[in-house]
Amino acid sequence: MRTQKNSPTLTVGSLLTILLLTVSCGADKPGTNAEKLGFPAGKKVILLHCDDAGMCDEANIAVRRYFETGDIQSAAVMVPCPFAEELIVWAKTQESPDLGIHLTLTSEWKTWRWGTVSDPEKVPGLIDPEGKMWHDVPQVLMHASAEEVETEIRAQIDKVLGMGFSPTHIDTHMGTLYGSIDYLKVFLRIAQEYNLPANAIDLSDTVIAENFRKEGYPITSEVVEFLDQYPLPKLDNFSSVPNGKTYEEKRDNFFALVSSLKPGLTEIIFHPSVETENLKTITNSWQQRVWEAEMFSDPVVKDFFKKNDIIITTWKEVMKKYQGNKAGS
Repeated sequence: MRTQKNSPTLTVGSLLTILLLTVSCGADKPGTNAEKLGFPAGKKVILLHCDDAGMCDEANIAVRRYFETGDIQSAAVMVPCPFAEELIVWAKTQESPDLGIHLTLTSEWKTWRWGTVSDPEKVPGLIDPEGKMWHDVPQVLMHASAEEVETEIRAQIDKVLGMGFSPTHIDTHMGTLYGSIDYLKVFLRIAQEYNLPANAIDLSDTVIAENFRKEGYPITSEVVEFLDQYPLPKLDNFSSVPNGKTYEEKRDNFFALVSSLKPGLTEIIFHPSVETENLKTITNSWQQRVWEAEMFSDPVVKDFFKKNDIIITTWKEVMKKYQGNKAGS
């Protein structure tokens, strides 16, 4: 069986890793979103987040292990995927876990694929010739209307709620919901309707906005203004754990990324999975994912956070601070 192709280039994670290194050279931005939430001024606040939970059993094992050790406490589940229900059932046995929904509109792997949660007849623009979701973001943009996107993401949220679990946040797999202003409006409107914070990125920083444009995202003045008016918590930055040729290089690259950050609230995503032969047939990024299942239990990484006075947070804590501020205003 052939290994999986690389993830498509139009992804929030790969894009924003580059953005952060550029932004680190820019001027300090007063009044960060972290400070607005009540985090100490001048601090780097990092939301370490497990993406792709529920995608496969290997991902679930890694996520559960992190939650059980307490080394990582934030993740999001891909509801259309084959192991999503299993993870949600497990989450219901935990005490208020920070588990959100990784809103999924693509099925990018060659051999490990999934369809929509909603009836395919209601969302034909999201279905490829194989009866699954499209492989990449441009294909979704070409075929799916904002109305179909709304139908599907509501179905994903409602499925989780119907299972008796309350998710803590929503975000977007492969950055699809940032690919169109119409998709983005649906995404942020639903976040407000369900009172679930989205991974809304503050684009008032012109350097970040310009780099999004260079990567092909439609960052118009309307997008910037729309995000500015979004009332739920916003991120100052967003990135992903960098790759490395060895575990030690990957860890050093992560340290360099964190060191480059300006103070503020930054979400850094990663995709932990345990090593199996099945994982190797799903994706050729399997080695990076296996290392990411180890990295945040590594004493060297924990010591790095402590020495550099890094604050680690979760979406649950972010929303709690936001609600506390709102109640006190």
